[in-house]
Amino acid sequence: MAAVVTTKEIANSLAQNLHFNTFGGNPLACAVGAAVLDAIEEDHLQKNSEDVGTYMLLELAKLRDKFEIVGDVRGKGLMIGIEMVTDKDSRHPLPTEEISEIWEDCKDMGVLIGRGGLYNQTFRIKPPMCITKKDADFAVEVIHTALERHTERVAAK
Repeated sequence: MAAVVTTKEIANSLAQNLHFNTFGGNPLACAVGAAVLDAIEEDHLQKNSEDVGTYMLLELAKLRDKFEIVGDVRGKGLMIGIEMVTDKDSRHPLPTEEISEIWEDCKDMGVLIGRGGLYNQTFRIKPPMCITKKDADFAVEVIHTALERHTERVAAK
């Protein structure tokens, strides 16, 4: 769901251009959106996002402290980024092929994460708002295992 709040002058200028919205004004889409907002409130999902997100950030920070290639862990709530670097001092992005190996390992172990950043070097974690601490523990353990596997591959070369 979305809304636009603007001045009359800006709103009038929009009339000069063609705008297209697939679901604009659709009553069914509005009803679904309202039901989702109700569920978020009733199930206290914003509080859950804050609690589990903070917990997950703290657990992922332990990986930053353990692995030289984890340059930063940052986020708020359940929007979390893990920046992958060659080393913490230079902060150069980890090469794409190495990031891809870690990313594929996570996927193969059951955790889907996104990638972003200027060099695609940041893992983006955006789980559903209903995630539990048990789910977060599983995700952190998978990422930990993938990072250990990477360390072993690099050492073997």
